[in-house]
Order: sequence, then structure tokens, then C-alpha cells
Amino acid sequence: MNRYEPKFIGGREAKLRYLDGDYQVVVPGDFVRCSVTGEAIPMDLVRYWNVERQEVYANADISMQRYVELNRIR
Repeated sequence: MNRYEPKFIGGREAKLRYLDGDYQVVVPGDFVRCSVTGEAIPMDLVRYWNVERQEVYANADISMQRYVELNRIR
């Protein structure tokens, strides 16, 4: 598989605007990419994102990992 092709055969990457408790579809598609891992997330499984950073996460563990990373005491 070509590395530039989405994991979903025939799928198209969506572009979203993340809001508090919801998101707005800017460009329709079948999936979005996790901001941390690059993993394709089917649109019906988009559950975790950061509004301020406009990032989406594949699962709760990755979301928490990113939260801790961004909020470390320096």
C-alpha cells in the first residue's frame, strides 16, 4: 500500500473543526487522522479531541497521554 493512501480503501480524509462537545465537518470524508499516532479514525468513532489545540485522538488513553504531555509542571 502506498503510504499516502488512506487505510480505508476508497476512503477520503475528512477535515473537522472541533467544538465543545461536538464538531463541525469542514470537508466531508470517511475518517480523520489521530494527531498523535496518525492512525485513521472512522467518522463514527470520533470521540476524543482538544478544542483549544484542534487535535483529535484515536482513544481515551492517547487523549490522556497528550493531556499529561501538554500539562507537565515545568
